[in-house]
Amino acid sequence: MSKRPSLVFVSPRFLFPTDEGGKIRTTQILRGMKGGRFHITLMSPATPEQTARHREEIEAVCDRFIAWPARTGGPLHKITRLRHLLSFKPFSVAAGVNPVARRRVREQLQQGAQIAVFDFIHAATLAPIHSLCPTVMFTHNVEAEIFRRHAEVAGHPLKRYVWRGQHRKMARFEARELPRFDTVVAVSERDAEAFRAMPRNRRVAAIPTGVDLDFFAYLPPGDGDHLIFTGAMDWQANIDGIRFFMDEVWPLLVQRRPGVRMTVVGRRPHPELVEQAARRNLPWTFTGFVDDIRPHVYGGAAYVIPLRVGGGTRIKAYEAMAMGLPVVSTGLGVEGLPLTDGEQFLQADTPEAMAQALDRLLSDSALRLRLSQAARRHVEDHCSSLAVARCFEDICLRTMNGQG
Repeated sequence: MSKRPSLVFVSPRFLFPTDEGGKIRTTQILRGMKGGRFHITLMSPATPEQTARHREEIEAVCDRFIAWPARTGGPLHKITRLRHLLSFKPFSVAAGVNPVARRRVREQLQQGAQIAVFDFIHAATLAPIHSLCPTVMFTHNVEAEIFRRHAEVAGHPLKRYVWRGQHRKMARFEARELPRFDTVVAVSERDAEAFRAMPRNRRVAAIPTGVDLDFFAYLPPGDGDHLIFTGAMDWQANIDGIRFFMDEVWPLLVQRRPGVRMTVVGRRPHPELVEQAARRNLPWTFTGFVDDIRPHVYGGAAYVIPLRVGGGTRIKAYEAMAMGLPVVSTGLGVEGLPLTDGEQFLQADTPEAMAQALDRLLSDSALRLRLSQAARRHVEDHCSSLAVARCFEDICLRTMNGQG
């Protein structure tokens, strides 16, 4: 039996493949903590097939893995999930309520865990009502803020109504659930301040956003008019951002640079976007899921983050910067990251400004190289994934010992 303190890490979803920001952030932290000051038990849903397929990746992030049965979606899965819109809980929380998982977590904590970490606010439904050990809630976003922003950009009145209702439910849920945990961990000081403003929260700590600097090695940007975006394309915020870029920015950019082309790297691209690109004969490539984004990113001339909705911080920005791609982003796309417009990236919040910034960047190789090198220096100085893992480990240790 390990003499290290026992840490139970509860994830409401299986973490592999690491094909979206939250999974990447969590697995980087766990990988950096593995073999450190805690004996780590990871708990999550998983099928036997998933566990077998990703065994090496699982072993790289924890000392022990405990799964509860993963729910599989049948033909009526999407229809039956609609009933969660009527719940008093937010839709995304109600859909994840799982009595079997909650019982498994309680049983594991009763075996002498010295600290438990719950990943995402949705995992609050898996935490025992009465604490069995010190607890940490790892928040990747201010979730209510995301719902509010969806309501602000929704075009259809019914969609605005639904998103506003979800915003109110999530705001109540966060305010009620977060104080149950001894420490709330945020991914930026901006998010931490939002949580500190909520009544009754005990301790709130912030960690920086990290990136694996060895994996995402630096290469100078390419010279062609090739734009890159990476992100899970079944996530609503990315769908909205790419739709905004395709419909409102792209026509303005093509007027300036007729030879420009776009690659969207990410799982399950929305059929409507793929069909629209084909119908308009746009020089766009949707890769779908890839095991490694790097071959699709290296050689690009610029990286675009056209997001209008989101929360927390975007790991995609730091990954692009580490790989040497100069970034053009909305302010929201780099929100919470300590970046300066004109030094490590170019900010553009309107279609006209984004088209102009991309044209300027693609036209000026010296500017591309300057931004590329400055961005890499920034992530090297501030964003090592190992340093972030050590920061998270320190927070867990202080929480376990009852320290602020």
